Amino acid sequence: MPFPVDRERLLSWWDGKVRSLLLDLAVALLFGAELIVEADSSWAVCVILAAGLGLLVRRRFPGAAVAPAVAVVAFGLSPLPASIALYTFARRHGPGRSLWFVCSVTISAEVAAEMVQQQGWHGFPMLLGIAVKSVFYGAPAMLGLWLHQRQVLLSVAHERIERAERERALLAERAVVEERRRIARELHDVIAHRASVMSLQAGALTMHARDKTTADTAEVIRDNSAKALTELRGMLRVLRDGPSGHDGDLVEVPTVRDIAELVRDSVEAGSTVRLTMPEELPETSGTTGRAAYRVVQEALTNAARHAPDAAVRVDIEAGDDLVITVANDPGRKAGTTAGSGYGLLGMRERVALAGGSLQAGPSADGGYRVAAVLPLRAANPG
Repeated sequence: MPFPVDRERLLSWWDGKVRSLLLDLAVALLFGAELIVEADSSWAVCVILAAGLGLLVRRRFPGAAVAPAVAVVAFGLSPLPASIALYTFARRHGPGRSLWFVCSVTISAEVAAEMVQQQGWHGFPMLLGIAVKSVFYGAPAMLGLWLHQRQVLLSVAHERIERAERERALLAERAVVEERRRIARELHDVIAHRASVMSLQAGALTMHARDKTTADTAEVIRDNSAKALTELRGMLRVLRDGPSGHDGDLVEVPTVRDIAELVRDSVEAGSTVRLTMPEELPETSGTTGRAAYRVVQEALTNAARHAPDAAVRVDIEAGDDLVITVANDPGRKAGTTAGSGYGLLGMRERVALAGGSLQAGPSADGGYRVAAVLPLRAANPG
């Protein structure tokens, strides 16, 4: 079995790029071959080979490229390896004592080699030649310094941008938390209080009802009010403390199995609802179960509001997906309240978060039909 090749690790000396390796290899071979032709001793050949190897690994070890390149200059050969080495050293290390030292050593080696070749000092012409060659060394070093500073500035700019993004995200998160807490306070002060009063009054009516029908109806009201309060308290805690991404955030997470109790409560409240569901229901994620329950709950609420005397059918099928259909016949009398439209929007959002699809609209017989298809395991849990 062949071992996997880690390309980035193998090319780490060349910034992980094949073209950088090929460029350095071509430079090393080109200048090495040219200098070997000019070499007149075995020592010069060894220095040239060392300079070629240094040019090959200059990106990883700039100092290893400078030392043999300076030796090439001292032998009176081409100054090009030293120029490339100085450029690389300046780009990697930036301004500092080490760069000044390397430049001084390189120029000193050039002066010594020029004096050996000219057999002494010959005044201004030699000084002019050394100055020209110093510029030849200085220009690549200045280019390397410019690129180094440019990289530093880009790094600082990226860091500032990332810091600004983090700060903006923290401020946005803080604003969301404050808004959640404000909404929680409003819900607690208004809805929770009203629901508590309704539950207490329904309980009192149950105790003092003159007939069994009134007592049973009051008990249904009290029971539903208590359940609403329990769910509301769980929602308020989530709003205040923020969700942790688990179904345990809520006091009681509704599931597909709880739909039977939901239908039974609707029947006890006076609605005509028929439920068809398999005896053995598959396991679903918390998001899927909650979405299925809320779809049926909202559909039953809409049917009771807009067609209070109509028969409702709730069909649940479990296969590759969970298919939920809630359909009501056309009502013989109009509903007493008009909807805000947010219920259907909420259903669509819940189903979409669970990774499913929802269709809702009038049916051919004049009634209304809601159909949701939910995956057994939600793509985006929570």
